Amino acid sequence: MSKQIQGSGSCLCGKVSSTVFGPFQRFYQCYCNRCQKKSGSAFASLIFTTPDKIEWHSGKEYIKRFDLPQALRFSNCFCTECGSQVPFVSRDGSLLLIPAGYLNGDPQIKPLANIFWEDKPCWYEEGQAAPKFDQYPE
Repeated sequence: MSKQIQGSGSCLCGKVSSTVFGPFQRFYQCYCNRCQKKSGSAFASLIFTTPDKIEWHSGKEYIKRFDLPQALRFSNCFCTECGSQVPFVSRDGSLLLIPAGYLNGDPQIKPLANIFWEDKPCWYEEGQAAPKFDQYPE
């Protein structure tokens, strides 16, 4: 199987960095309550591929992993310096999950589904309808 470079990625402070390879399998925006807590937002944007599709360049020692004990699949990995989410392998070892915001450019895949839509926060749709600005509003 050949790997094609999909892009580079890093955390906010830049201490954790890697290259990820494609093509990616899926891209979901998850609105479950756990992903809202994990992201501090309305949803988590996660790209899925196989564990062999990442080459770490720096910062693995800065990565902290949290596995929610009562959940079969829920984990969170982040940089201990800046708190940014970083890629991680699923507990069963079958998938690499890449937070979409970790990537520095276009991942060459668009969201395929909005999952756990019923759990979206009550303010989500109003937020999408609010005025849009390129910078902070005056």
